[in-house]
Amino acid sequence: MGAKVELVSPKQGWPDMVFTANAGLVSSRRFLLGNFRHPERQGEAAWFAKWFAESGYEVARIEGDLAFEGEGDALFCGDRLFCGHGYRTDLAAHAAVGALMGRETVSLKLVNPHFYHLDTCFCPLGDGVVAWFPEAFDHESQQRVRASVSETIEVSREEAWRFACNAVVMGRDVALPEGCPNFCAALATHDFRCHPLPMSEFMKAGGACKCLALGLGGLS
Repeated sequence: MGAKVELVSPKQGWPDMVFTANAGLVSSRRFLLGNFRHPERQGEAAWFAKWFAESGYEVARIEGDLAFEGEGDALFCGDRLFCGHGYRTDLAAHAAVGALMGRETVSLKLVNPHFYHLDTCFCPLGDGVVAWFPEAFDHESQQRVRASVSETIEVSREEAWRFACNAVVMGRDVALPEGCPNFCAALATHDFRCHPLPMSEFMKAGGACKCLALGLGGLS
């Protein structure tokens, strides 16, 4: 797909560091550090802050103890940030995220614990097009999405459960979990090239392609 890939070394005792999307959010050379909800992941933050600082980024933090799990719950879509809440990120954190990133935020409430992060059920594809699984959101959030984007691609329940929306998008290329042929067909009609990948071992821990990638400027 033509991406330059940077790696963060794993650290003993923090196996979920592999899900780097949750570490924070990048805009230009500013990195907004995540604030993990659960103790099992809270020790990751210091290592990610160190990596970004050493890589020349300004490291910003949300004041207080509001939970915010990075790109897992905050996705750029045009000039806006779509932010999820309900399981891992606090609704009250959205305003701070928007202010620190300089973007308008659109808050979406997640209502199914299988889709505990926004990036498991919502995938901006560029040009105002979004792929999503509407049943993962409450009614008001569904209405908010439809009013905020130019076009939506709805993913079937079966393929949503396989984390079809947990995809990495770069231009017209989409890396997504294998086993989602209907979603791939829908993407093809929009001139996207799909790259299905074996994600079964990561899915055992509740993540797939997007969970493993934090955009440094090239991801949607």
